[in-house]
Amino acid sequence: GFFATTPPSKESEFGVYWPAMIARSAVTQEVVLNDGKRIIVADPPTGEAPLDLATSGVVQVATTGPTASVPLGMLVGARSGDKGGNANVGVWARSDDAYRWLASMLTTDELKQLLPEIADLDVDRYELPNVRGINFVIHGLLGRGVASSTRFDPQAKSLGEWLRSRHMEIPEELLLDGSIPLQRGDGRVRHERCRGEREPASTKGK
Repeated sequence: GFFATTPPSKESEFGVYWPAMIARSAVTQEVVLNDGKRIIVADPPTGEAPLDLATSGVVQVATTGPTASVPLGMLVGARSGDKGGNANVGVWARSDDAYRWLASMLTTDELKQLLPEIADLDVDRYELPNVRGINFVIHGLLGRGVASSTRFDPQAKSLGEWLRSRHMEIPEELLLDGSIPLQRGDGRVRHERCRGEREPASTKGK
C-alpha cells in the first residue's frame, strides 16, 4: 500500500506551470564567450508544418488462436511523464507482429478502459510504426501542472508502469515467439523460472 515517511506538513505555496508562445522576433539569441564577446545566433530555418500524425488504431490483425490474460507489460515497454498539466505515455513493442497487434488493440477507448481515471479526459493518440510505438497525450490529468497537482504521482512518472500492469487478452503466439522468457504449461502461459534462480529448499528427510 501507500505510506508516507513523515507526518503531514503545513500548507505551502505552489507554482502553476503556464506554457505560452511568443514571436521569435521578440527574442535575440546570443552566445557569450569567456572574453565577454557576444555573438548573435541566427534563427534556424523554418519548414512546413508537420503532418497530422493522430490516428485511431484501425490496423486489422488476425486474432485467431488461444489468448492469455496477462499484464500488458509482458509484451510492451513504456515510459511516461508530464507536459504541464498533461500526461504523456508511450508504449513500444519488441517485434513487428507484436506491434501490429498493439496498434490494432490499444485504441484510445481501450486505454480508457485500462486506466479508468482518464475516462472523461481528452486523449490524443499517435502511431509511430518506425519504432513500433504508440504515444498518448492525456489532457488535464495533472490539473495545472506538477507543482499544483494533488495526485500521488504528480509527474505521471509511474503511469507507464501502471498501464503495463493492467491485464489484456494477448495471443499466446506473441508471448511464445522467443522475445520474452515464457513457456506453455498446464494449458496456460506462465513465467519461466529465471536462469540461475534457486529452487525451493527440499524438506525431504526432515
